[in-house]
Amino acid sequence: MSPRHSVVVVGGGIAGLAAAWELSGGARGPTTSTPRIELIEEAPRLGGALWSDDFAGRVVDFGPDGFLARRPEAVTLATELGLSDRLEPIGASGASVWLKGVLEPLPAGLVLGVPTDPRALRELKGLSRSSRWSVWRDQHAPKKFTANHDVSIGSILRTKLGGELTYQLIEPMVGGIQAGRVDELSAQSVFPALFAAAQRGGSLMKALKSSAATPGGAAAERVLGPLFMTLRGGVGSLANELTNQLRDRGVVLRTGTAVSALRPTPSGTYPWEVDTADTTTGASGVVVATPAPVAGHLTRLLDESLSRLVSINSASAALVTLVFGAADTTLPSTGTGVLVPLASEWNDDIMMTTALTFLDRKWPHLHREGEILLRAHVGRIDDRRSEVLSDDALVDRVVAEVRTLLGRVGAPSAARVQRWPQGLPQYYVGHQDVVAAARRALVPYGVRLAGSAYDGVGIPASIGSGRRAAADIIEFLDRSARS
Repeated sequence: MSPRHSVVVVGGGIAGLAAAWELSGGARGPTTSTPRIELIEEAPRLGGALWSDDFAGRVVDFGPDGFLARRPEAVTLATELGLSDRLEPIGASGASVWLKGVLEPLPAGLVLGVPTDPRALRELKGLSRSSRWSVWRDQHAPKKFTANHDVSIGSILRTKLGGELTYQLIEPMVGGIQAGRVDELSAQSVFPALFAAAQRGGSLMKALKSSAATPGGAAAERVLGPLFMTLRGGVGSLANELTNQLRDRGVVLRTGTAVSALRPTPSGTYPWEVDTADTTTGASGVVVATPAPVAGHLTRLLDESLSRLVSINSASAALVTLVFGAADTTLPSTGTGVLVPLASEWNDDIMMTTALTFLDRKWPHLHREGEILLRAHVGRIDDRRSEVLSDDALVDRVVAEVRTLLGRVGAPSAARVQRWPQGLPQYYVGHQDVVAAARRALVPYGVRLAGSAYDGVGIPASIGSGRRAAADIIEFLDRSARS
């Protein structure tokens, strides 16, 4: 690649940072052919939702607190950055679900909340006879369902397993990951194993069980390693270290600056110009790692299909982190948290809390004797009640709901609210078609898309998205140089 090349990365979340890392040589580091790289981020800091800060005598994540370790991207990047000695496996497993006013342990053998064996549901006292009948029927006389094209997760589940299991057991898990509703979320994009199982016909549970036929529990950990990991010092330290090393490599990092336009310039030195309020940067290639609506606005003039990116909606969420005294607070005997179905009644209202995470049980380095570090998750795509409450009012509401869920809870000694407006992209039915059309439209250009709006909302997926976009840009520029 010619040294004259210049690549601009628009967006400084983990996908954009990972793209800049790959552009600057990845694990190998820069060479004489590495292009000039400039990353431009509208927010005042880099890392997006990956953010750790001091709280109650420890460093706590106020965005994602861990990542799926059996996908390689996050672990690989941490290793390349020299952080492998800070990786920590999850310290507990399992969870509870709030069923009809009672906490019950989630059964084993679930695939994103979907049961694969009817025997696993025997201990769930809160399930009705009709739900158990639906499970028996799926095993012995399954309902027909046609899924030749993308459909919602909910349409599959309601048809095959009934409404109660769908909304009381499965939606709290799979819907909670995206802060969305299973009746709107794409099976093909969000839960491809379910989509494939539905296409096979017959019993949904049997098809899912065969597709997930990997060793479970301790056996899986011996073979595959721990399911989840974090970093001592917080997941946010991944973004911080990446930022520091990119700066050492000579990458230009600009924060507090919005990109206002991306313009093709066929007669200029570079084929692209990236505008901000007071600068114009020439670029041989561009990685757009912003929220999808921003990407749509920047690229829509190149092709009509790119304007459809503006339609990708996002849900807002809030995290309420609390410290309780262990002596006056009782948690379930096992598990790392509690899932709360969306329609759970509370004091003539509906609960705002969608899940609890026991952070100091989940991650051993956060444990402090005599304390409980707990996080409440609030907000879904169709529940914006938390947005109109002050932080103090939200803490009061959440603490009251936690008392209902756990039964015995003292007064919190510390509390902190972190809000993430429009932080979780919604993969609606047809999402893959929108993304595929946008990417096809950009093939002739040196512009690529990256981020959680396209390839998955988790940290590993976002890192992989950024690195693949960067690799595509490098290949595009190499091909252009040879032609």
